Amino acid sequence: MDLLEHLNEVNDVSICSVLDREAFKTYGRVVTGYDFDSYYRYMEDQTPIPEEGNIYVASVGDMEDLPETETVQNLIYGGLPIEVGYCNGRNTTYNGFEYHKGSEINLAVTDFMLCLGHVWDIEENTYSVDDVQVFFVPKGTAIELYQTTLHLSPCRVCDEGFKAVVILPRGTNTPLKRKTPLDREGNLLLQTNKWVIAHPEREPLIKQGAVAGVIGPNKELNY
Repeated sequence: MDLLEHLNEVNDVSICSVLDREAFKTYGRVVTGYDFDSYYRYMEDQTPIPEEGNIYVASVGDMEDLPETETVQNLIYGGLPIEVGYCNGRNTTYNGFEYHKGSEINLAVTDFMLCLGHVWDIEENTYSVDDVQVFFVPKGTAIELYQTTLHLSPCRVCDEGFKAVVILPRGTNTPLKRKTPLDREGNLLLQTNKWVIAHPEREPLIKQGAVAGVIGPNKELNY
């Protein structure tokens, strides 16, 4: 039995692969043709997996100095400034969902799962867990998540945890200088270029000011 089959056997939700183009096409695409080896080596040699929870670093200068960064900036982002960082951890639950104005690139340094949704299923700043689709991302896969895709931290598929490179438009996930909401969406804006709907049980996000709008159980994914 392969890992994807195992994950479907031990969970009560359907888990697809990002390599299934039909299943993944409204959420993002698999990025091919690029050499990301330097990113992978840096992540394997220089970044730890915390003993508990997750660690997210939005911008890592040493990673941004790697030659791949200029290529990604010019060809995938059309010349727009980008930031290169990472998310490592041991998460197993949905917790909430975020989106950005601009695509996010994820590189799977390890196998992991992603819990994804669509912004068009947000209703009055609420979002139902019934609309979530879980995807398996195999180690070594690069994906682009479209700006209409709801997402948050990866979920691990082994005891050791997960590692992911995260590339975004520069400034994303940094503190906001000013926030004066003029519409419903404005209430979801939590940080620069980061709109968030949190599960009510996810206290760290709620304390930051996130809207507690995820409806349904904060599902835990088994492995």
